[in-house]
Amino acid sequence: MNDAGNSMDNVRTAAADRALATGIRRAPLASAPAAAKRLVAEWLAGIGSTAEGRGLQELFAAAPLAAQLVEALADNSPYLWDLIKANPARLLTVLQSDPDQRLPARLAETARQVAAAADMATAMRLLRRMKSEASLLIALADIGGVWSVRETTRALTEVADTALCASVRFLLGQAVQQDKLAPSAALTDAGSGYIVLAMGKMGAFELNYSSDIDLIILFDPAAARLLPTTEPSTFFVRLTRSLVKLLQERTADGYVFRVDLRLRPDPASTQIAMSTPAALDYYESSGQNWERAALIKARPCAGDIAAGETFLKNITPFIWRKYLDYAAVADVHAMKRQIHAYRGHDQIAVEGHNVKLGRGGIREIEFFAQTQQLIAGGRHPELRDRGTLTTLAQLADGGWVGRDARADLTAAYCFLRTVEHRLQMVNDEQTHTLPSDSDALARLARFLGYPDREAFAAAFVGHLHHVQQHYAKLFEGAPAAAAQQRALVFPSDRDDSETLDNLVALGFRKPLEISAMVRNWLSGGPRSLKSTFVREHLKELVPILLEQLARSENPDAAVVAFDRFLSGLQGGGRLFLLLRQNPDLLAIVALTLGTAPRLADILARYPQAMDALLDPAFFGALPDEDKLSTELSRSLEQSLSNEDFLDRIRMFGQEHMFLIGARILSGTVSAQQAGEAFARLADVLIRALSQTVKDKFEASHGRIQGQRVALVAMGKLGGREMTATSDLDLIIIYDFDPDHPESDGARPLYGAQYFARLTQRFISALTTQTNYGALYQVDMRLRPSGRAGPLATSLQAFADYQENEAWTWEHMALTRARVVAASPGFGERVTETIRDVLGRPRDAESVAADVIEMRAAIAAEKGDKDRWELKYAAGGLVDVEFAAQYLQLVHAEKYPDILDTSTARVLEKTTRLGLLSPEDSEVLRHAAQLYHDLTQILRLCLPGPFDPKAAGAGLLGLLARAAGLPDFATLDAHLADLQRRVRASFIRILGRAV
Repeated sequence: MNDAGNSMDNVRTAAADRALATGIRRAPLASAPAAAKRLVAEWLAGIGSTAEGRGLQELFAAAPLAAQLVEALADNSPYLWDLIKANPARLLTVLQSDPDQRLPARLAETARQVAAAADMATAMRLLRRMKSEASLLIALADIGGVWSVRETTRALTEVADTALCASVRFLLGQAVQQDKLAPSAALTDAGSGYIVLAMGKMGAFELNYSSDIDLIILFDPAAARLLPTTEPSTFFVRLTRSLVKLLQERTADGYVFRVDLRLRPDPASTQIAMSTPAALDYYESSGQNWERAALIKARPCAGDIAAGETFLKNITPFIWRKYLDYAAVADVHAMKRQIHAYRGHDQIAVEGHNVKLGRGGIREIEFFAQTQQLIAGGRHPELRDRGTLTTLAQLADGGWVGRDARADLTAAYCFLRTVEHRLQMVNDEQTHTLPSDSDALARLARFLGYPDREAFAAAFVGHLHHVQQHYAKLFEGAPAAAAQQRALVFPSDRDDSETLDNLVALGFRKPLEISAMVRNWLSGGPRSLKSTFVREHLKELVPILLEQLARSENPDAAVVAFDRFLSGLQGGGRLFLLLRQNPDLLAIVALTLGTAPRLADILARYPQAMDALLDPAFFGALPDEDKLSTELSRSLEQSLSNEDFLDRIRMFGQEHMFLIGARILSGTVSAQQAGEAFARLADVLIRALSQTVKDKFEASHGRIQGQRVALVAMGKLGGREMTATSDLDLIIIYDFDPDHPESDGARPLYGAQYFARLTQRFISALTTQTNYGALYQVDMRLRPSGRAGPLATSLQAFADYQENEAWTWEHMALTRARVVAASPGFGERVTETIRDVLGRPRDAESVAADVIEMRAAIAAEKGDKDRWELKYAAGGLVDVEFAAQYLQLVHAEKYPDILDTSTARVLEKTTRLGLLSPEDSEVLRHAAQLYHDLTQILRLCLPGPFDPKAAGAGLLGLLARAAGLPDFATLDAHLADLQRRVRASFIRILGRAV
């Protein structure tokens, strides 16, 4: 008896030793530890009388690291803290269980229950509850150091596999009940002919914490056991729609996974489920190198696994070539030159860095491994592995890469995936971008276990540099550019006939003119090329330069732009020497000249802007406001006249607009960062210009007693979402002592007339054309009474108008109002007045009706059918912004903190407050980001509307890259679907159709 009792005690002790709570090895740091401890203590006190409450208190007493971990989650992760609070019993079960046993048991249980579910609602509920428990368990095991990165990503993938398998089995069973599928097919997935291929990270068992799942859905019409009355394509497309709904639709229990089907062949013109013969035909006839790389990770994960394996076997010749495939690498290398891996530029801005797509990020590690696989996988089957880390190991074992490369890249991969997981655990968002401000980054650093921002940044940058070094070496032996293989010679006395033919082959329409320009360069025509030394450097660059320019939207115009650049260049020796040493920089020059006419014009007129591209700090942090102000002041102090002052401020503005634009094109800043940078530049220029105008105006007209002035930004400037071509939407508000309304200068002015004249001077200073163009165009139509109103408005008149006369659309516009410059203390008064207007009580129905009426009027005037008119299209940016503005107007009285000039932040705040459903939030936030990403590119590259049919491959590729998608066809299909979902969200939020 005693022996039996001792044995049972040993079993219990062993089970306790394997429990998650006692296995926790580490806990992150809380940014506010006292507050976090108090929050958890209050929660425990509230459930203290329950069995789970007592159990958790006992467990935390026995396992203090577990308690510390929960406190850290309460402080750092609203998502995980909500999961904890929502179900204390679930937390207790997870902490008391062995995670290696609990997770597979829970997955198996759910798979059985879903397959036997009576209806869709039951299946959806079971899957979502499984996902919630799995998310909590995996997060605790990951953060607590119980599981490694590889164990974590595999566990996340197994959850996705289970969800897909269970869902497919459920749907097949439903199809049998509906007499669409033969009964034998419901007993097992085998023989159903329905193939679910996991792609990307899911295919490699490397899902991240809040990952979408990339799938390709196929069906084999010959294998499917459909009843004679069932048409295969229609049946499997509907089945796939139901599958997506099961996994993706948000309910009271949340969602399971967001599903992305855009990696299928030609997504813009194919159904979401495609027959295997059609897919095979596509890959054999039209498949691209990026699709080969994507299919390396493809894995049958649900449905008819055997049919899926057969399909992958059939496309093996497409993926794996029999010869060493350097041609594929040359293709990728050409694309890479116009992305963002610029050797020699080592500074990395930690804030705002994208750990997936940024320099030195996860994508570069994956690409490093996949490129080697594409080259040699055809002849070396041992390299055909789906996993990134296992592939790196096999590459090192086979001598394809060095042991140091494997060690550095493996360490960086694990580190970056951990950072990625923590980012996503905060709010269960599919994000890869570090916070853009230092305080938020410091919070993330502590969540990762670092004491402060600096300690994390040092580790982060160290790993990125290791990745960059190995990634750069990948291309040291890459094949020469195609242009270098062609005969491109430019004799001084004639045009070479073979060269003319090759220029036509490259895509130039006027080869004689191009040849004449190049021959002029090489004979020393431009002043900058008088030196033989300089011309020799340029001569070496010409073949690569022409190859790069030939990829632009208008190759001939790009060469003309470069010719203009050379004409204005002062001494090109250093520039051409550096470009020879670093041809990647030549790619960005060619990209700028050939793709972005606005930037090309700046560079041609102001060649010294090129100096910034040669500065290693160019790819570091964007300059902050203090640095911009200091640089501008230093330049303006040297001005000798008013004309020189206006030229200098325009030169400064043009140079920095060029630098921001080049960062956008090179992919090294996000749209949000670019929009903020353009607005920050505008703020600095406006303040400097307004102060100078004010000083000169007062020298002539004096001051009015008690005068105060505020410049209020509206629209894109107010929301810090500017592009390269944004006008300035401004309102001028003033105040003065009404008992002394006349100015005291030599030429006195009276009251409102004084401020109207001052405003005219300021607008003129912004818009006057000088040798360096206009600084900005100004739009003041948002002032009270629009064009009919005075240029400047007194604060009292402004408040009265907004309270008694303004339309709802004017209050919508006011949500983006931001004081840019103001007399001391006056800016606060203006801001308070605006917040008072926006915070007054409103009838939601009435506001919704006004918003819908306004949206319909815009559609009638601008049209809403062209989806690439991103602002005005149905489901476009106006829908997103109007939804955010509506939510502010109807909820600001109760939730004043909801007011914000940034659309993205408004959506974030309304989500956090529960005023916007998670489903609508996800759609609108993604749409806002995508529309801004695409708009930044389009405003740089096109002077007018975008027509995909007329656009060149270069621009289409830039847009796809900005969206993080493999090609333009995928982007086009995604945009159409997204706009449909945005419009649906817009209608749900306002409660009525447009």
